[in-house]
Amino acid sequence: MTPEEINTFLAAVADGFRSMRSPILHTPAEAGLDFEDVTFPSRDGVPLEGWFIPAPGATKVIIANHPLWFNRAGLPSHLEPWKSHWAPTGNDVEVTFIPDYRILHDAGYHVLAYDMRNFGLSGSANGGVISGIFEARDVLGSLDWVRAHPGLRDAAIGLLSRCMGANATLFAMRQDPAAFHDVRCLVAPQPLSPRITLEQTLTLAGVDAAAHMPTLESLIRLHNSAPLDDLSPVGPASSVTVPTLLYQVRDDVLTRPSDVQAVFDAIPIDDKDLFWIEGSTRRWDGYLHFAQHPARALAWFADHMK
Repeated sequence: MTPEEINTFLAAVADGFRSMRSPILHTPAEAGLDFEDVTFPSRDGVPLEGWFIPAPGATKVIIANHPLWFNRAGLPSHLEPWKSHWAPTGNDVEVTFIPDYRILHDAGYHVLAYDMRNFGLSGSANGGVISGIFEARDVLGSLDWVRAHPGLRDAAIGLLSRCMGANATLFAMRQDPAAFHDVRCLVAPQPLSPRITLEQTLTLAGVDAAAHMPTLESLIRLHNSAPLDDLSPVGPASSVTVPTLLYQVRDDVLTRPSDVQAVFDAIPIDDKDLFWIEGSTRRWDGYLHFAQHPARALAWFADHMK
């Protein structure tokens, strides 16, 4: 690239730290699931929109937190403009989370799936800034909703928190540890440090990451006010107190294995596990993994939510 093209590219990457909403193109009805449209406030009052999918007779509930740029239904990255954005990394395929909810329902869990702030149909907040830190308040709001629901007050709670949802969950654990006192366990696919994925993004584009990361970091800070390393999940992972299962596409072109390993190593409890998805470089395969191979995550939930 020419210097002008590099500057344009850096500005476009920095803009990715502002919300780009995607539409909700699927509902649980497609999988034959009864569900309720629900709305509830985040801890700071931002209105959040979601689905509650009841499982008759169940005494357990899973709260599902979605990845960055996704919503509770998934991401239509097989359609424009998302397709062009993700095609260079091979992630121009649709991800739908409806099969995940069917699997959880059939395994005996109520499910709460919702859109985080600035995504899906939930409220706008913080100028559209994406950080994981503000979204932590949404995770706390979802826990508050479950505990206040008349049919769920005595239910065992588990969390399925993917990517940004995983980061937000770890930040929430640091912000309010007491809110997780009765959470039985966490399954957290693909947490991600922004610095790592940005370095990978520059390298994939043929841009010298070492030379241009300082400029990119400055541009991002103009958007969200936060130093880049403050957004990493590695630090807040030290606040985890619940049994936690992580998994990650090992050769994901948008990150490095060392990043997820660092998150895992920072979790200060013995009841934790990490496994790798092999044979792919596509990050989206980590989001599709549960629907295709749910046994390991379901076993984690079953073992810890008895």
